[in-house]
Amino acid sequence: MQQHDLIACPECDTLHRRVALRGQSVARCRRCRAVLYQTTPRRLDRVLALTVTALILLIIANVFPIVELQLQGVTTKTTLVGGVMRLWEDGRSLLAVIVLCSALLFPATEIAALLYLLVPLSLGRRPGGFDGMVRAIQAVRPWGMIEVFMLGVVVTLVKLSSVARLIPEPAVFAFAALTLTFAMLTMFDPRSLWQYLDFGRASLPDGPAPHALRAADDGMARSLQTPQ
Repeated sequence: MQQHDLIACPECDTLHRRVALRGQSVARCRRCRAVLYQTTPRRLDRVLALTVTALILLIIANVFPIVELQLQGVTTKTTLVGGVMRLWEDGRSLLAVIVLCSALLFPATEIAALLYLLVPLSLGRRPGGFDGMVRAIQAVRPWGMIEVFMLGVVVTLVKLSSVARLIPEPAVFAFAALTLTFAMLTMFDPRSLWQYLDFGRASLPDGPAPHALRAADDGMARSLQTPQ
């Protein structure tokens, strides 16, 4: 048994031998029944497409205003960064930092790390610092809370609609689309990239031949893990 054929349970650290799965199968730990990996018909290029889409939406969501508010003849527009700065100026520095990190910095870090890994892999090369990047994605993913921010925006708009005229701006729609995109991205288990390298191990460092790339893409049958 080779070392790269072993997989450790993320819950209890029990070692298992990785085996190929068929259909919509799920591999579970024999001790605690936690999900180890599962098969889906998705491919690496689809995950890359979702990541690029998320990057574009994140840029739009932070460049354009979120909402235009008209009250007693006064019109106000603000972006996410502008709202964070206003919170800071009002003395709510902790809340400002939380909003900035959960709605911008952590999602941007995850997107950047995914692109850093996926683009070279899709071209047949292993990026430097591969292991650290995968661990970074796992570390920041639980702290990216765009859906919570979007829910707060919706609640605020509903409450203010009775006292002021509100006009949704492009950033609101971008955040809504970004929420759905991240929901699909979270189905992707970054640990499966190690499995992707296992399938294309012999050729990845110098650029694999087309048949090796196809074999590696077949290995992405384990790439997406549906939350249980």
